[in-house]
Amino acid sequence: MNNLADKFFESIKGKKVGFIGIGTSNLPLIKLFSDKGAVVSAYDKKDFESLGENAVKAKEYGAELVLGEDYLSKLDGDIIFRSPGTPFYRPELVALREKGVVLTSEMEVFFDLCPCKIIAITGSDGKTTTTTIISEFLKASGVNVHLGGNIGKPLLPEIESIKEDDVAVVELSSFQLISMRKSPDIAVVTNLAPNHLDIHKDMQEYVDSKKNIVLHQNAFSKAVLNLDNDIANSFSDSVRGQLAKFSVKQSIENGAFLDGTT
Repeated sequence: MNNLADKFFESIKGKKVGFIGIGTSNLPLIKLFSDKGAVVSAYDKKDFESLGENAVKAKEYGAELVLGEDYLSKLDGDIIFRSPGTPFYRPELVALREKGVVLTSEMEVFFDLCPCKIIAITGSDGKTTTTTIISEFLKASGVNVHLGGNIGKPLLPEIESIKEDDVAVVELSSFQLISMRKSPDIAVVTNLAPNHLDIHKDMQEYVDSKKNIVLHQNAFSKAVLNLDNDIANSFSDSVRGQLAKFSVKQSIENGAFLDGTT
């Protein structure tokens, strides 16, 4: 039993909850919140025909659909779930926060309610591979793993079945991390380089978003950083718990390094 999840779902009964985007990843969330008694709306730039089966399913799950080019200007509700692809500082979202609307995301709520250890991986390159390898290592050791975030399916619909001795392994993009104020038990940063600058306002915002993966950890958490990458390594000063590093260029006392050429 997950008391935190029980209390959360009890609290959203009758609340107006909106989801930005009617993509495949949001459909399980739309169904979940509708089943839990929320009054659900789903917003998307595409029209009903273009959304196809996703629009049909969203309606079947009980959502009111708000579609069209001006969909963001019609956002309304007690709680709005932002999709990772929607910039956090869009004027429409800033206006919502100023009105007192709760603006959140699937991963933020999952982090708040998850009863088990969370391992999260981010980086400009290699994060999907690293996430997959970590999850497979854990599965091979007999651990019940929940894989999600920027890879796999949304994890919030599974929250009530997750046990304390399970492990959640999640891949996190800068778009997910930008609004997060909770960090994982174990954070891994593969590397950082200029990326997604067509959506982020500048490189500093991109780096600051990524830094949230370690910024809110505590003394009992752990961070694993790339010593060979200047930006990733610069997060060391923000680590409050254990710090381990990896390198292919030099030996490391606490961490892992490449000894030789192969």
